Amino acid sequence: MLNFIAKPTTRICMNTGVERSEFWESAFNEKGEMWGLEPAKSAIVTKDFFLDKSLKNILIPGIGYGRNAKVFYDAGMKVTGIEISQTAIEMAKKHYGDTLTIYHSSVTDMPYDTTLYDGIFCYALIHLLDEEERRKLINDCYNQLSANGYMVFTAVSKKASTFGQGKFISKDRYEIFDGVNMFFYDRESITAEFGKTGLFEIMEITENYPFYLIKCSKSTAHK
Repeated sequence: MLNFIAKPTTRICMNTGVERSEFWESAFNEKGEMWGLEPAKSAIVTKDFFLDKSLKNILIPGIGYGRNAKVFYDAGMKVTGIEISQTAIEMAKKHYGDTLTIYHSSVTDMPYDTTLYDGIFCYALIHLLDEEERRKLINDCYNQLSANGYMVFTAVSKKASTFGQGKFISKDRYEIFDGVNMFFYDRESITAEFGKTGLFEIMEITENYPFYLIKCSKSTAHK
């Protein structure tokens, strides 16, 4: 069933003072299903990878209204999500009824349960966080992987046309529009941030931005 599990949201201010929870609540209220219903290429690639590894229990931090959850759900996987916007959760309910568990809060407050997941898929979220938050998210996800679990992140590349535009915040991080700071990755920064959590493959994939698809394995990290 679609369980809405509320936990007080960490209300972390973005660069303009607009809190993340309010920013995304406003965005989903105004734009609805702003990315459409078709899953991202990264979600399809990851679903096939998870199927090949026979993964069954999947966590999606930043699940939104569930467009990327569908490929995993339709493949017979159990999907749990985390989402900061109640409006997005309500939209997900229209598509999935009572078949998903979604924790209503921020990914920066993980973990929300003691479950160890076979797979974790985090799409286009990590680059919106600051350095400390990125480190925490990577470690929190890694810590919730089962012994042979895998986690896959997508992150925007420095090859994006928006790299270097907007207000400079810190190295490779810019305010690209009001309220949204974005960190742009290259292979060096991926290795630096994911290298201790079983990083074993970095792929390039083009969505609305050029992205990296970052694969990590719990078993790889133990070798």
